[in-house]
Amino acid sequence: MLEIKNLVVNIEDKRILNGLSLTVNDGEVAAIMGPNGSGKSTLSYVIAGKEDYEVLDGEILLDGENILEMEADARAAAGIFLAFQYPLEIPGVGTMTFLKAAMNAQRKTRGEEELTTPDFMRQVFAAADKLEINREMLKRALNVGFSGGEKKRMEILQMALLSPRFCVLDETDSGLDIDALRIVSEGVNALRSKDRSFLVITHYQRLLNHIVPDTVHVMAQGRVVKSGGKELALELEASGYAEYRSNEAA
Repeated sequence: MLEIKNLVVNIEDKRILNGLSLTVNDGEVAAIMGPNGSGKSTLSYVIAGKEDYEVLDGEILLDGENILEMEADARAAAGIFLAFQYPLEIPGVGTMTFLKAAMNAQRKTRGEEELTTPDFMRQVFAAADKLEINREMLKRALNVGFSGGEKKRMEILQMALLSPRFCVLDETDSGLDIDALRIVSEGVNALRSKDRSFLVITHYQRLLNHIVPDTVHVMAQGRVVKSGGKELALELEASGYAEYRSNEAA
């Protein structure tokens, strides 16, 4: 589904990704682990189309099409979704208004009619209930005053409603207590299918106890330096990242 070839990326004239290559197959959950400064979050931002990153070389192919030639909104319409490590609070933008605009924008790109208000409400409430999102939260401005766990659940709610084909989770487990981690993980697992793939970025094995990956990749110095099965995450939990810490990317 997603193939990254020799990706080289700078920000402010500093090399962050250094010839990174990675393949994620249809229906696969791929985990990326690695020390701080190895370029994991940069990779997520470049996939999603965040500005300020200078791509010097390489390709990111979604079903064979190079998404680096697309703007961020076109990538989202093509099925790319990024759940942020630190979701932003957006005062003045109602959560329901945001969700409806996002869902209808996706439908428009597919040539479908906009959702009626009753259909929209049914979909949102059904998904919110599964994620144990209090309906009072849906009446507030997007993420404003939400706890860390509430913000992460809101990200998974967006993912559930938009039904993307390729989901990037950038350290979704950071700041979550045990109950919130369980709820978020159950929401992700409910979306696993042969037609949807995930790239799960994390420092810790504990998330991968809940979202069990098909493959695990270690990033260091701006590239993938080791790959294996789910047992690789257990090895990293036991031994740490000491052997990968020399000359990391920022």
